[in-house]
Amino acid sequence: MPVSVPRPSLSRRTALHAAAAAVTAARTAPVAATSPARPPDRRRALRVMSFNLRFASETGPHPWSERRPVMRRLLRRERPHLLGTQEGLHGQLRDVVDDLGARYAWIGLGRAGGSHDEFTAVLYDAHRLTPEEYDHFWLSATPALIGSATWGNTVVRMASWVRFADRLTGRRFHVLNTHLDHAHQGSRERGAELITSRLRALEPSLPRIVTGDFNVAAHRNPVYDAMLDRGTLKDTWDDAAERGRQYATFHGYRPLVPDGDRVDWILVSPSARTLRAGINTFSEDGRFPSDHLPVQALVEL
Repeated sequence: MPVSVPRPSLSRRTALHAAAAAVTAARTAPVAATSPARPPDRRRALRVMSFNLRFASETGPHPWSERRPVMRRLLRRERPHLLGTQEGLHGQLRDVVDDLGARYAWIGLGRAGGSHDEFTAVLYDAHRLTPEEYDHFWLSATPALIGSATWGNTVVRMASWVRFADRLTGRRFHVLNTHLDHAHQGSRERGAELITSRLRALEPSLPRIVTGDFNVAAHRNPVYDAMLDRGTLKDTWDDAAERGRQYATFHGYRPLVPDGDRVDWILVSPSARTLRAGINTFSEDGRFPSDHLPVQALVEL
């Protein structure tokens, strides 16, 4: 399975063996008894971000060469442990990881196969998280077929998932990142149904984090209800003990819209706790890094 992980330069098998050793050590270490009402521990919580990067292009008024420095400063300031991206191209993702620094790596596959077309890549802090297993599937009637699109959408859509081991806490969890279609409601609904089915097939004892651009407003579309899957996931924005001001997460380089639609979400298992959620409005001299605002959550699994 093609995967792009610029650093660290480990084979997949080596990485998985190292992860297994780390998790075994964590499991055998003495663990103090905890109460279900334990106080939140921000030091152990994960900084999660979902960000539609807007594909790199040098045409038009918002070229990647001008957006990249703003993206660099935003991400270096926030330092997410986990970043689900949408629309990134191969070279663009390499730029982002290079700008984040040596401790970051990524997993992804182009939706047309290999390094071709847009990715739903998962970036991560390799000092905190170790990938144990990963895969990709296409949102179609033939999800194993690279580049397939069968539900009326003319743009290929896919999802990527990773099982991580947390090097700090010893916990293991799944992350799934996706980008639903922008034009066809039927495609979005069937894509959500496939995603929730695949999530249910993963190890049931492990918590989930789902990041994505869902191209519909939270609370205002059947896709949102389908993704929550009768309580098997919850929205970090609604769950958060603290949250910032709400803005429409797609702005299209136009003035920001307070209390606008959230089309980019971070969803988590019911057992997780969201300590804080926010929509990041960072810009420099009127320049935004993308046509979407990144959404963030501080999550304790």
